[in-house]
Amino acid sequence: MTAVVVGNPKPASRTHAAATYVAKRLSGAEPDLVVDLATLGAALLDWADEEVSSLVKQVGEADLVIVASPTYKGTYTGLLKLFLDRFAGGTGLRGVAVPLLLGGSEAHALAPELTLRPVLTEIGGTVPGRALFVVDRRYDDEDAYADWLAGTRPVVEALVEARS
Repeated sequence: MTAVVVGNPKPASRTHAAATYVAKRLSGAEPDLVVDLATLGAALLDWADEEVSSLVKQVGEADLVIVASPTYKGTYTGLLKLFLDRFAGGTGLRGVAVPLLLGGSEAHALAPELTLRPVLTEIGGTVPGRALFVVDRRYDDEDAYADWLAGTRPVVEALVEARS
């Protein structure tokens, strides 16, 4: 199963489009689950919320998860942090996790590697290669992803196949 988690406070955002594109290119199909956190609202603050708990469980069990956010103050959004805080350390994610951040300029290019990657590995995800950063004005430009996909797709395919 392939899942996408989008931490943009705006529903159906450019971040959503970028993450879905990456999921399709890595898996060869539409993602099985897309969690657009903006649509969950205050439920993210309620640790007893059954819908959010179910989404955490499904994402945790996915073979491949694209975790995406816009870059805010040099890191991922608080909205995404609220969701990721629900995962148990070391075992919350069981599959391949791809950190993806969109940002206003290349000045933030290290943000996904320095901020999101460590969290995903802490909660159990296997991060294949380097994290992905895309300048947000190029979110719909296939060339913005081409080099990263060429180097990372074979690793993702091998890791996902090994889980099967």
